[in-house]
Amino acid sequence: MYLWVKAIHLMAVVTWFAALFYLPRLYVYHAIARDKGETESMATFKIMERKLYRGIMTPSMIAVIVLGGVLLYLSPQWLSQGWMHAKLLFVVLLIAYHHVCLIYLKQFEQDRCSKPQVFFRWFNELPVIALVAIVIFAVVKPF
Repeated sequence: MYLWVKAIHLMAVVTWFAALFYLPRLYVYHAIARDKGETESMATFKIMERKLYRGIMTPSMIAVIVLGGVLLYLSPQWLSQGWMHAKLLFVVLLIAYHHVCLIYLKQFEQDRCSKPQVFFRWFNELPVIALVAIVIFAVVKPF
């Protein structure tokens, strides 16, 4: 049972990260279209962003949290290890990032987002840092 839960958890993690990488990239293109006044492109980006966030990104995040909780329930000894505390800190930061993405989604939906495309290029890099840290903590277990 444990290995099945872990496998599905990892699939959910991969899906969540794919969406966490792609949505801010859509924001880059949306901001470029906004700056060029490309109304049709902006309408398309709004649909893509909404469907990605609600249809893939959020269900994946929920699956990651639930299945991660099941894994911790099945192996409670991990909660006493420092690497797990660090990993969970980065997961909490990713959940916050996920919700910040929703703030920008709503701003773009209402044509109120004024952030430049360069901002979103940098914003898009934050999940990479989290991914590197989480993988190192989970695999290397440095402390």
